[in-house]
Amino acid sequence: MSGERRVVIVGAGPAGIRAAQTLVGAGVRPVVIDENPRWGGQIYRQPPADAGFARAKSTLYGFEAGKADAVHRAMEALLPGIDYRPGTLVWSCEANRLDTLHAGREATVPFTHLIIASGATDRVMPLPGWTLAGVYTLGGAQVALKSQGCAIGARIVLAGTGPLLYLVAYQYVKAGAQIAAVLDTSPLARQAAAAPRMLSQPATFAKGLYYVAWLQARGVRIERGVTLDAIEGEDAVRSIRWRTHRGEARALECDAVGIGFGLRPETQLADLAGCRFRFDTLNRCWIPERDAAGRSSVRNVYLAGDGAGIAGADAAELAGQRAALALIEDVGVMTHRHSQPDAARLEQQLSRIGAFRVGIEQAFAPPDHAAKTWPDDHVICRCEEVTAGTLRACVRSGLATEVNRLKALTRIGMGRCQGRMCGEAAVALLAAETGKQVSEVGRLRSQAPIKPIPITPMLYDDGVQVQPEEAHDE
Repeated sequence: MSGERRVVIVGAGPAGIRAAQTLVGAGVRPVVIDENPRWGGQIYRQPPADAGFARAKSTLYGFEAGKADAVHRAMEALLPGIDYRPGTLVWSCEANRLDTLHAGREATVPFTHLIIASGATDRVMPLPGWTLAGVYTLGGAQVALKSQGCAIGARIVLAGTGPLLYLVAYQYVKAGAQIAAVLDTSPLARQAAAAPRMLSQPATFAKGLYYVAWLQARGVRIERGVTLDAIEGEDAVRSIRWRTHRGEARALECDAVGIGFGLRPETQLADLAGCRFRFDTLNRCWIPERDAAGRSSVRNVYLAGDGAGIAGADAAELAGQRAALALIEDVGVMTHRHSQPDAARLEQQLSRIGAFRVGIEQAFAPPDHAAKTWPDDHVICRCEEVTAGTLRACVRSGLATEVNRLKALTRIGMGRCQGRMCGEAAVALLAAETGKQVSEVGRLRSQAPIKPIPITPMLYDDGVQVQPEEAHDE
């Protein structure tokens, strides 16, 4: 690869698309690797081209329809100037190379410069019954609606906390689904106290208020400050139990539950790339370090969007542009300043959104100390069927005081999800048992493959090396 520049972007959500747009504007032709069949990411996910149904963007995205359309159109215009690879999973990263899987075939994609725009996933704090059929994450419920044109059930309860809770409820009711209740674990007083910070983005704050008022006007039951006790059923969901903020026991029949406690960054690829991490008190998790421009601790590796810290779709677009500008500066590409975004302006906009995000995280903090109440037979890792009792016994024996040691001894986080669903729960339980802060019990290290892959390509394919088209300048 000596003498050649190969720029690769992982992710075709708002951050990846705007990064690609900025690079193309500077005469750089990047490879854009997208796990989804169509661009847009999770927030602006499009139905598959062969889905057999069509829904208006105003129905799919609500207030964000204009933004979604702008992002979709921007990517469509870019296609002649980029090497776009949809339906392609990046499952590993080593020095200057990515390992990918597309249509059952493995391919190695070399790079000299890499922008990781990996997005976010649901933050899941398990409760009894969460492994029953009919329980989905809030993000999974969105995928069913946007990509498959269906609801997750006939009578649905959405539970947890965070803005996504109300957005999904709004999208489902607008699509004609029945939402029996929205159960928010965050107290109303906490949300009200955080309002001044959220007013730094008045339009976004107003949309949140609108969603709540719109749902209430249509008779959707909304309860705040609840404690979720259990999802019940034999083989599938039949009901959900909770306690009100006054401690009163409640139950409601339903056939599907969507749960989520905000979002957490998808950091596995940055970890495999060798990026240095730090514990972020706002995101309540470990995130890769980056400077204001998006440069990571690894030379020529850049981070953009929610994969480096939750900030939302608007911030992802800005961060994608900023990371691309940093890359352009680092490789010495000459550009016309008037044709490119202004770096200082982008950073100012990101800073304002950052102030808003502080308010959001304060308003919708996940429940504290939930791990202390989990019964011993409560499944924490559904992939490996590891229970809270197994983890407690290991910790109390003195064999594990750090999460990776706990992983080695119990197989927590070694299953198909690679810790995405169970990792934070394991850390929370370990912290509760040892009396330490979650920042003191370690970070669950990533290992390849970061997502499930079939073993057949590894056995029978030649590991074809796919050369990105050479970048060029104008």
